[in-house]
Order: sequence, then C-alpha cells, then structure tokens
Amino acid sequence: MVVEHKRFSEFPEISPTTLAVLDSLGFVTATPVQEATIPLFAANKDVLVGACTGSGKTLAFLIPLIEQLRRLEDPLKKHQVGALVVSPTRELARQIHTVLEPFAASVPGLTTMLLMGGSDPVADLRAFKDRGAHILVGTLGRLTDVFEKSDVLDTRRLEVLVLDEADRLLDGKHGKDQMEALIRRLPTQRRTGLFSATQTEDVKDLAKAKMRNPYRVNVAVEPVASTSGRTIDGLSSGRGLEQRVTPNGLQAFYTICQSDEKLAQLAHFLQEHRDEKVIVYFLTCACVDFYSLALPAAAGAEQLDVTALHGKMKQSQREAKLAAFAASPSGTLLCTDVAARGLDVPDVAWVVQVDPPQDPDVFVHRVGRTARMGRSGRALTFLLPHEAAYVEFLRIRKVPMVEEEATKNVQEVLPRVRRLAETDREVMEKGTSAFVTYVRGYREHQCRFIFRSEALDLGRLATAFALLRLPRMPELRGLGDLPNFTPSPVDPITVKFKNKQREKQRQKKLAERALQQKEAPERTERPRPEEAQKERRLPAAKRRQLEARQDAEDFAAEYRMLKKVKKGRMSEEEFDIALGIKAPQEEMETDADLAKDEGQRQKKKGGHGGRGKGVVPFKHKYRHGGKRF
Repeated sequence: MVVEHKRFSEFPEISPTTLAVLDSLGFVTATPVQEATIPLFAANKDVLVGACTGSGKTLAFLIPLIEQLRRLEDPLKKHQVGALVVSPTRELARQIHTVLEPFAASVPGLTTMLLMGGSDPVADLRAFKDRGAHILVGTLGRLTDVFEKSDVLDTRRLEVLVLDEADRLLDGKHGKDQMEALIRRLPTQRRTGLFSATQTEDVKDLAKAKMRNPYRVNVAVEPVASTSGRTIDGLSSGRGLEQRVTPNGLQAFYTICQSDEKLAQLAHFLQEHRDEKVIVYFLTCACVDFYSLALPAAAGAEQLDVTALHGKMKQSQREAKLAAFAASPSGTLLCTDVAARGLDVPDVAWVVQVDPPQDPDVFVHRVGRTARMGRSGRALTFLLPHEAAYVEFLRIRKVPMVEEEATKNVQEVLPRVRRLAETDREVMEKGTSAFVTYVRGYREHQCRFIFRSEALDLGRLATAFALLRLPRMPELRGLGDLPNFTPSPVDPITVKFKNKQREKQRQKKLAERALQQKEAPERTERPRPEEAQKERRLPAAKRRQLEARQDAEDFAAEYRMLKKVKKGRMSEEEFDIALGIKAPQEEMETDADLAKDEGQRQKKKGGHGGRGKGVVPFKHKYRHGGKRF
C-alpha cells in the first residue's frame, strides 16, 4: 500500500513566503513527523517529539519557529532574542543554522547567530553586542556561557525554545545543571519543543518540569517482516511482524569476528564499496587515528579515500573534513560518536561500526546516518564472539539485525601494517594509544553484562593494533606473556618518524634528556632506621599531626613527674635523669660546678617554689624537630 504524504502547500499554518523557501530547497511533501508536529508547534503548543533519526525533525521545528516570529506585531529589537535552538554537538548546531538561514532571510529584519565551542567566547560576546541576533543556535555550554556573561542579551520576548537531541543534552556531569541554569533565564510564557530519536527518563522528567501540558508526538516506524532470517527485504521467516525504531529503508547486518580479523575484513569491505560513500565508527579517537594510517597500508596498491574525524581535532579542521566528505560522491569517513547525531550527510550508502558504542542508545543514531528521509541504506556491525548477545539485546529494543558471515580467504594485512609500525614511529605510537584507550574505553560500556572486559583477548587486540611491545598499564599487570601476541624483534626506541622534522625534534629531546641525566649528581642513599623510613613516607600534614601528639604526651608525662617532685615523691636528681638532663652515673661535681648549676636553676625558678616554670623551657632546649637528643 502506498501512503500519500501531505504536501507543505496543504498546511494552513505555513505562509506563502515560507512555502517559496521550501520549494526552492526542493521540499514538497512532509514526512510523518513534520505532518504531526507542525500544526501543533505552530499553534502555540508545547511538543515532546520522538521519531527515528533521519525522519525530518529539523524542519519540523524550524518551520513553526519561523512562522511564530513572522507573526510578531512589534519587530524584535537588536538584542532581543525571539527563539533559541540548543544542540548537543557543534556539527549539528552548524547544520541546523545552515538550514535556518534561508528561512530567516525571508523575514525582514530577522537575524541569526551561531554560538558553539571551538571559537573565542569573548569574540562571540563582542559580536552579539555589536550586531545582536534574534535567533540563537548553539551548543549548550557556549549558550550558557553567553547568557551568563552578556549584559545586553534580552530574553523577555522569547517565543520559542527548541531542544534538539534532548537526551544527549542531559548527558554528562554538567548537562542537567547547565540546562536548568539556561531555562531559568527564559520566560515561562513560551513554546517549548523537545525533539529526540530516543525518549529517556531524563527527557520525560524535563518535559514534566519545564513544559505546559505538552503534546506527545511519537512517530513509530511501521511493522516489517521479522529479521530472524537471512534477508531484510520483507521475506524473512520466523517471528512475523516486528516493531522497529530504525527506518524501514535500513537493512542492518552484523558479522562475528576476532579483534585481529577486523582490519582485514574492513579493508576488504571498503575495497568492495570504493565507489560508495561509507561512514565507519570506532570506540575512541586514537582508534580513528590508527585506522586512518593502517587502512591505506592494508589496501596496498589500491589506495582508499579515507578521511578521519573526531572530537580532539580543531573545530576548523573538523568542519573542513566534514564538508569535503559531504561534497564527495564517494569515500570513507572514519569517526567517533562526534558524527553520530543529527548530521545529514547526503547519499551515505553504508554505515559500518567496527566497535559498538558505549551507550546502546547511540547505536540508533549511528545507523541513522543512512536511510534518511525515506531513502534506503545499509549498516554493518562487527561483533566479537563474546558480544553475540548484543544482537538479541538490540532486537528487544526494536533494532533488528541479520547475520552476515565474515568474508573468507581475505588478504592478510596485519604483517604489512606491523612492518609499517616497525619503520614509522607515528604508526607505532598511534597503535599503542589505540590499544590503551580501547581497553579503558571498553570498561565503560553501559551493557557490561555483554561487553565484559575480562572476556577481551588482549593478545589478539595487541596484534590487531600492530604493537611491537605491550605497554605498561595497570590492566596488564601480572598477566605475563599474552597468548596470540608475539613481540617484535625491533626495539621500539630505535623506530624513527618518517617525518624528518618530527624525528629531528625527537632526537633533540633524547639528547637533552641524556645530558640532564649525565649532569645530575649521583644520589647516595644514607642508611636509615626502618622507623625513619616509614616516617619519611608519611605526608607532611600527617607528620606534623603525629609530632604534635607526641609533644602533648611528653608534656603530660613531664607535668606528672613535676607534681611528684613538689610532693616529695621524686628527687630533683631523679627528675633531671628522667628528662635526660643528667646522666644516671655522673661523676662527682666540684663545688664550683654545683654553685654554677644552682645559680642557673634559681634563675629558671622564676621566684616559685621547687623547680617552678623553668622546667618546660629547660626541657625544650634539648629538643629539635620534635626529637630529643
């Protein structure tokens, strides 16, 4: 059955000017989420929208936003913000702003501004103060910063607040706090839209607290034939019809293979699809860097068009690489989850996940980079043998997948990559970093009952990243030699950078370090008693605390002995011996010595009977650093 979707020209809420912009951009018919959301959001209703990724949520909130501001009777002033769109990532914020610009240009005097990390925050504040903006699009952190520091920003006439990918906005240590701080600065009489492909409990709680009787829009994907069989084209046998949260046009596959087989399988796959556009996801930034060097070496003479993208790159570099990949008719983008949400890269034929994401909700967003807006697309996920239960886990979450057997008799590529690591220090270092970050990132999987770190074959993993030696890290302590890993006969210290400038800098640092070690005076350890060694290891604050306690105990003991002297239960000579002032068997003193000592003691008495107050300072004369001698 063919479903007839509503045309934008049939929406009474959309003005002729906006229709002209839609027509110029090639948008004629509305998607289900747009058809359900636009009438509500444009009619001053709060909406909580959940729909699969790639369903057209961006236009579903931009069209009502523009229509709300177009209908204002009094134009907004220079620094008055009429609408705010919050995005979890810089790439998504830029994409939303790009789509927004032609619509905003159709409203006389309406201005927009993009605020996101990677740029100078002082420059953003100065730009807003100089030019102003009526619609702000940006990331949560930068928007919060601008709202706190700007003395001219005015939100009293704010009409629309949009939280795109709301579940991701609330992630992290400060997500909820920043969101609360931002919303507190906005007027309560506003229209609020929460849009996300996954509706988490945090999103629902936010909707209850910050929205006024929101309309819930859940655009479910139509049931399709069960994917328990070999194919996904509607002819599978087994469970009959199944609900799914991924688009109907998406065919999802998975392959079971070992860690040291992934590189060969991926290289073979990319060579088979070199004329198509492919996005490949990895667990960490270091893994992206390693594969960006290893894949061209694995491909040999048949070079692959590979682009690396991750969050540790400079913002300008990320934007340039993403724009180049989007404009290219084919190629491979190696990336992390920084490119998992909301990005609309045209004509992506395949999404490959070498490593499943730490958060299972991100799986849907990753595969959603293909099969967008009703188009078809395919996704492939590599799983380790002990991760096979992930397939059933995803099926329960309405993400069906079909097994695709690993390609047999693929060309062996790891020896070639290891030889490269033995001759190029950059490859060697990238492999080591990838191994370390992968092991530590694997322990942060939210599905720990499936992704068990103790089940990882660390030997195969070290081989997969072409390590020459195992790195020193706590996770490898006490394991000894790992099976399935053979250290290289090449000493890692002797491996040089192929880049002559980097190698020159490395040699300079090595020479400086050797000179410092040579000039450093030899340290000779003096033998110390065992107790002194223990005391030396204590922190300074702890030592001071112990010394103060010991001083108090010594003072109390001396005071008790002084009482005995006053009561006649202890002689002064015994008191002096106890304090260490006088030796137990001292030779008979001369009369002159006795007279001299008696004069000193009378001075210390201070006019009091017995030995008086002079005892305490007399005792401390023989103390230094909390020790008696």
